[in-house]
Amino acid sequence: MLTSSPSSITDQTSIFALSATNSLIALAIYVLMVVALWRVFAKAGHAGWLAIIPIVNLVVVVRIAGFSGWLTLLYLVPIVNLVFHVIVHIRVGRAFGHGWVFSLFLLVIFYVIGYLVIGFSDDKYRPERLA
Repeated sequence: MLTSSPSSITDQTSIFALSATNSLIALAIYVLMVVALWRVFAKAGHAGWLAIIPIVNLVVVVRIAGFSGWLTLLYLVPIVNLVFHVIVHIRVGRAFGHGWVFSLFLLVIFYVIGYLVIGFSDDKYRPERLA
């Protein structure tokens, strides 16, 4: 019989275990990202606790990139959000003294690692690099 729901209790248990595992992995990534952004925000002169609040931390990252916080609304526009995301993170990398290759690979693709590197390294935030 073809059904869309799991047919036995073992199927249901395995689906629950997979869901719980994915949730724990997502929580671990979120905690690492909060720790990394807390350090980056402190280096940039913003309150570190703003990294805990999901939408607010994106606004602060956009402000660190040298844009107005209102431009965070561009993340709601479908294709524009991808382009704006890359531009913001390349500018954040530039503000901390890194090139576009570092920013593209470690701030856009492997963002947790990139922000941990920026947060725990000796990089200084200099907004004049954005000009």
